[in-house]
Amino acid sequence: MQLDFHQVDAFTDRPFAGNPAMVYRLDAWLADELMQKIAAEHNLSETAFLVDEADGWRIRWFTPTAEVPLCGHATLASAHVLFEVFGEPGDYLELNSLSGPLRVFREDGRLALDFPAQPPSEVGSTVELEQALGMPVVDALSTTSHLLVLLESEQAVRSCSPDFAALARMPYLGVIVTARGDSHDFVSRFFAPAIGLNEDPVTGAAHCSLIPYWSQRLSKLQMRAFQCSERGGELWCRLNGDRVSIAGHSRLVASGRLVL
Repeated sequence: MQLDFHQVDAFTDRPFAGNPAMVYRLDAWLADELMQKIAAEHNLSETAFLVDEADGWRIRWFTPTAEVPLCGHATLASAHVLFEVFGEPGDYLELNSLSGPLRVFREDGRLALDFPAQPPSEVGSTVELEQALGMPVVDALSTTSHLLVLLESEQAVRSCSPDFAALARMPYLGVIVTARGDSHDFVSRFFAPAIGLNEDPVTGAAHCSLIPYWSQRLSKLQMRAFQCSERGGELWCRLNGDRVSIAGHSRLVASGRLVL
């Protein structure tokens, strides 16, 4: 069996930045175990698989260790592959997923994800959380599957060096740390050791909660965000009622063939 793959750096307009995702456009679904092994073989934060079913495109996302219900950067990468490699017509795509229907639009030279908003709820900080992050916490809120943690400054976000084993023991898929930005509306980082990712370079799904949170704090519907991981990524954000728009650039950096 031979399967073609395409690697895209998402939320950046240059190679070796943003968040790399591997994309497979399949004729039919592979066994779950095989897709998980393929994702582990590539060892990127996400590998996306696409199949054109009777009711349209369906997308699934796998980290090196688990399937996840929602992923932004690999959806952006998948749309790039469908539009630019396979010539998908039109200005938007609709993708069915474990998180319901998702849409991706061409917008001002970027691709914009239309995702569900996931406003966080107050839970408060704990001594264990501050010890795991190694710094003071201003506030802590829970989302559908993540913990959103407010830190005092952009510098605190950039210098955060957590205890990944301690974070992995928490009852969340991932931990988002965020603060108001110096030159952006807000900045963030995302840690998910519980699903095999100590740090994800740029996390679209985290912005499903970051956008409504910062929209309320800043009294703004449109914002620019930066995920200040080592690779870094730029996001154009907008709150649309119970949906969020997360836009960014994308760059194809590699194509190849997996031989099984």
